[in-house]
Amino acid sequence: MGRNILKSSLQNASFSIVFQILCRCVTFAINAYIVRSVGRDVLGIMNVRLLLLESTLLFLSREATSRAALSATSLKKSSCSWPQLINQMWLTVPICAFLCFPFLYIWLNVLSSVDPQLQDQYTFGCYAIAVSCVIEMCAEAPVFLGQVFCFVRLKVILDTLHIFVRSVVFIAIVTSNKSIAIYAFGIAQLSSALTIILGHYIFFHVYTKKLTIFRERLKKEEDKGALLNKMGSHFDHMDDFPFTSVGQMLPRILSEEKILNSDLQVLILSFVKQGVLKQILTEGEKYVMSVSPVLSFSEQATYDVVNNMGSLAARFIFRPIEDSSYFYFTQTIARDVMLKEQEPEKVSEASKVLANVCKVVMSIGLVGFVFGQSYSGTILLLYGGRDFVAGGLPELLLRWHSLAIILLAVNGITEGYMFATNTSKEIDG
Repeated sequence: MGRNILKSSLQNASFSIVFQILCRCVTFAINAYIVRSVGRDVLGIMNVRLLLLESTLLFLSREATSRAALSATSLKKSSCSWPQLINQMWLTVPICAFLCFPFLYIWLNVLSSVDPQLQDQYTFGCYAIAVSCVIEMCAEAPVFLGQVFCFVRLKVILDTLHIFVRSVVFIAIVTSNKSIAIYAFGIAQLSSALTIILGHYIFFHVYTKKLTIFRERLKKEEDKGALLNKMGSHFDHMDDFPFTSVGQMLPRILSEEKILNSDLQVLILSFVKQGVLKQILTEGEKYVMSVSPVLSFSEQATYDVVNNMGSLAARFIFRPIEDSSYFYFTQTIARDVMLKEQEPEKVSEASKVLANVCKVVMSIGLVGFVFGQSYSGTILLLYGGRDFVAGGLPELLLRWHSLAIILLAVNGITEGYMFATNTSKEIDG
């Protein structure tokens, strides 16, 4: 009844792709409504400025810790205990709270100013984003456990609920008053963050109670095989799930070992260095637009729409595959052990998976490039109307952007493999 890493990774990738499509369809409809009803300036503030603040805080707070912790949970022997891992995941909360102060100051006082009529809404939106990020970090420990122990259905259900709550709250407020769209955006972000934390803790509270009862029955039951066949499918992770209550997922002082693992800290620092550079490369154009007053929010919104359209394949398909592949490689290949000293079957399986995944994403990238040349104008016309595509510049940008899909296809998978298998020294180098 142990975890099937490859199967769970494939399931996670498949469900994530379906979820991303659902999510983007909802976002597509909401953004199209904003463009036609509220205006591009508001869309630019929300999708460029405020979402950039969210992605920056979340990435810098948890990305390095999450990647390093996944390596520590490898099936290979690890010096890092579960209490130390939980403490490490909770460390993201004060890190996020600390980062909020300088970034809020920059977003409110340094970056190019917004329309005075929207200033109060913008200020509220910035604070709402910061608070929602801190709230979301409070759920990082159960989110991490759900990923490690392959609770694929939990991820799908809660991610869908998260998007549903955010969309419903936003649409409900904007429908009643279009002039407070940014207020609605901030309230929707706070609501969805609360959904994430409540959903995960409620699930694991119920799961650990049922798991404890199941284990007690298993000890008393004479016909253990029949009980396993009857109820075992509901507790696929019971053999190695180390927690018996939600309280054990909270940070605590350890009496017999250090609060944090020193080896894990070294690996996290290595990922931090790479993460900062990756964030700058990923969101670089948004940072430039936010700092420079050259582009208006309306023009930023146009660019953001084209950028999102052009990266649909990367968001729908490549990112879920990359995340699942990274998890699979961390659990299959030991980071600090020479390949010749590892199990040949696992090394062979990992190499085949890497080769096949690269072929698949490359094929998808070529398909996206071919169709992007023919249907860019049609998609943008359906999205924003004739005024949006006037002049032909958005269509030209989208056609060129589709070329980048081919490069994004292989880059994400090979980068994930490198980060999953390289040592901290190799990552630093």
